[in-house]
Amino acid sequence: MYQQSSFKENLIHWFDENQREMPWRQTTNPYYIWLSEVMLQQTQVKTVIDYYHRFVERFPTVEVLSQASEDEVLKYWEGLGYYSRARNFHTAIKEVYDKYEGLVPKDPDQFKALKGVGPYTQAAV
Repeated sequence: MYQQSSFKENLIHWFDENQREMPWRQTTNPYYIWLSEVMLQQTQVKTVIDYYHRFVERFPTVEVLSQASEDEVLKYWEGLGYYSRARNFHTAIKEVYDKYEGLVPKDPDQFKALKGVGPYTQAAV
């Protein structure tokens, strides 16, 4: 047991000393965390950071994104690739706005039922 505890402590210490700064680690807003998880699928962190900032600046809330056109969403996604991620996220956000009054559902089953949300994203958010 000592070795496992020591390993865990060493790993936590290493992370504290070496972690990269990422904007989505500085928030508890489930919309922002969800956005980051979608953007990070098949895309490197260093690429995502600038896109994340631009996207959040333009679409700061579920309501703002839900009212945007798909064309505008895709314009802000341009360069990240895998555009189905943006389409699915936009569709899911519109459902969140319409069905859950703009609040990302806390119920795991309701959240996972949204378009594009799988087990990993569900657990992360």
